[in-house]
Amino acid sequence: MTSSTPRRTVLAAALAAAAGTAASAVPAVPAVAAPTGRTPAPVLVDNRFWSSYADWRSGTGAGTKAVPGHRPGLVLARPEGRTDHTDPHTGRTSSWEYASWTSPVHTSTVPATEVIASWNARTPPGTWIQVELSGTYSDSTATPWYVLGRWTSGDGEEDIRRTSVDDQTDGRSSVWTDTFAIDDPAGGLRLRAYQLRLTLYRAPGSGLTPTVWRIGAMASDVPDRFTVPASAPGPARELAVPRYSQNTHVGQYPEYDNGGEAWCSPTSSQMVVEYWGRRPSAEDLAWVDPAFADPQVCHAARFTYDNQYEGCGNWPFNAAYAATYPDMNAVVTRLRSLTELEGLVRAGIPVITSQSFLEEELTGAGYGTAGHLMTVVGFTPDGDVVANDPASPDNEAVRRVYRRREWENIWLRTKRYDANGRVRSGTGGVCYVYWPTDPTPARRRALRSLGLL
Repeated sequence: MTSSTPRRTVLAAALAAAAGTAASAVPAVPAVAAPTGRTPAPVLVDNRFWSSYADWRSGTGAGTKAVPGHRPGLVLARPEGRTDHTDPHTGRTSSWEYASWTSPVHTSTVPATEVIASWNARTPPGTWIQVELSGTYSDSTATPWYVLGRWTSGDGEEDIRRTSVDDQTDGRSSVWTDTFAIDDPAGGLRLRAYQLRLTLYRAPGSGLTPTVWRIGAMASDVPDRFTVPASAPGPARELAVPRYSQNTHVGQYPEYDNGGEAWCSPTSSQMVVEYWGRRPSAEDLAWVDPAFADPQVCHAARFTYDNQYEGCGNWPFNAAYAATYPDMNAVVTRLRSLTELEGLVRAGIPVITSQSFLEEELTGAGYGTAGHLMTVVGFTPDGDVVANDPASPDNEAVRRVYRRREWENIWLRTKRYDANGRVRSGTGGVCYVYWPTDPTPARRRALRSLGLL
């Protein structure tokens, strides 16, 4: 039911080792407070994305070119060099032409403990992109260039294998699959500013090019917390988002994260892609066994799969998959409160959220998880959360109503206890937000209020 357990378990273990893991060594979780009204949330999150023609021209290019139009982008205009790359997942060494673009330095409004990048791109067969981050710490020293992803939308013979990169650290910060993280946040060190670097690759002489429409990152400093303040309910609304169960795909295509049992993330992504009127073509789905229902879920799992992580739960890879559909934007971010999420739903934008919990912490779920994605599609008149939860026995059972106070706590907290009483990490409000390139004025306002436009 979770595609993010291996990565999140590793990160949780590292955090727990720093904090002390025995339940007896940690104060008891405070009692849940009653709603306190709409108090402004503290500034915990900074979003910065480059997507306009002016944005692309503001960076430093070496062989790349900004392309104007309905959807401005960045392309490989002329190769700046050639390199050999050995794919660790195939063992195949190939030559590639490349060009690069480096963003301006962005000074975050939030000196950050974590940064997660997102990108929206198209990569024709035989092309790919690499996304990197380098930053300046709060003590004015610099990080190395970290690889945040080597990505291609395809997986044909001419393509590299889509992958994160393990074992990156300078002893002060590290990359955990898709997340840059300060190793010891309690020591006070933060990332003050950063740049992103895009490298676009193609087979020599092919003339093809990736096109990148959006790149950026969410930087955050969410404090350690087992509980969060209660929020007051807003207006009720429920969006008509398609419902798909991951569990109907158990055992299918085990080469992609052991099959449907672990496909919560791509199943959620597919639900929202189809809410916006996009879906794979019959030709796209021709590889799927015709006996399988909802073949588009299998398709989403295949094309979000991270070969290093060996799972479909890489957050930016899911956003990048959603943005391969025509005129779709997609980002990974954090929200500060359930009130912010309500604002998006009220504007007609469903949100895919990441959370972990014991079975008894979420009434009606019927399971516990070390990491799980579901899609928030609405709120009841009482303010409870309406979620399309893919960890359901069939499509009809996907719609769930979860108690507001329980749900916001399991999503927004950064610390929790596992079934053995040990301290583990929570995501602190991580979510995916997908929307079309022509949002309505109400949707544009909601997105802009969060720094996503």
